Amino acid sequence: MNIHSFEAFETDARAAGFDEALVRQWAPDSVIDTHSHPFDANAVVTQGEMWLTCDGRTRHLLPGDTFTLTHGTPHDERYGPQGATYWVARRNPR
Repeated sequence: MNIHSFEAFETDARAAGFDEALVRQWAPDSVIDTHSHPFDANAVVTQGEMWLTCDGRTRHLLPGDTFTLTHGTPHDERYGPQGATYWVARRNPR
């Protein structure tokens, strides 16, 4: 996954079959309770920190860390005192 620039990340994501790439920014100390998405996600944290919980396992993610989620995967998100930014590629099921 290319994390040198968002443009390179987006180019790589589209070449890998993802439909879109977005910059997601979260406010400090945000908490997102259990939910799921109708798309696959492949992301890289670029600023701040977050905690991602899937299947009872929590990962603490910092800049440069990556995560993937398959569509329909229940998960929780929590963001640090500076909030967080990540780049995410999304692939919608067809």
